[in-house]
Amino acid sequence: MAAPFAGAGASRCPAPANGAAMTTSDHRRRTLVRSARALALATVAGLVLAACSSSSSSGTTTTMAPAATTSSTGTPASTATTATTATTAPASGVSNLPVTDAVRAQLVAARAAQLGIAPSTFTGLTPGDTYYAYDATTKTYWAAGRMAVPGTVAAPGTDLEKAQVAGQDEGSYLVFSQPSGGAWTVTPAGAVGPGTPCGVTVPAGVVQAWGWPAGSCRPASY
Repeated sequence: MAAPFAGAGASRCPAPANGAAMTTSDHRRRTLVRSARALALATVAGLVLAACSSSSSSGTTTTMAPAATTSSTGTPASTATTATTATTAPASGVSNLPVTDAVRAQLVAARAAQLGIAPSTFTGLTPGDTYYAYDATTKTYWAAGRMAVPGTVAAPGTDLEKAQVAGQDEGSYLVFSQPSGGAWTVTPAGAVGPGTPCGVTVPAGVVQAWGWPAGSCRPASY
């Protein structure tokens, strides 16, 4: 009878031990799960903080961008000021103007009318000797130049002979003046020797604009 009791006792005693082992194992699993969850939450929180920090930095960069744009916008203002200064007329009120074909034709016609000959007698104006300007103070246009005449031998009494003779001495260089809306006046201004006086007074502002000697009525080469 003793053997069965011992056997029965042997079969019952291990049960509590196994029950205790299972309880400890479950506790460990739960602890590990909690630790894993805590680590996961900490990792997610770190990632969220990093993302927020990156977004904050990006916002700062975007805020600085308009400052650079404003600086770039300031540059054209300086350019516009330079352009205005370049096109401003001189303080004297004289503007140096380009000599167009129309202006050349008017000057040739004015000289031809003065001599009573056909404008076609002249071949134009000699290159590099023609000037043109406007004096806003007196509202007068000024021009100067030399008539180009064919060098062929002219028959007596012809327009060509008149043009050739008129182009000598004082007539070798001419000054033109025209009141706004008026007609051209032609004045011979060529030099016939040292200290030749001027038959016309060219405004100082015009003389300066053309780069002539002060008080002169002709270029330095004449």
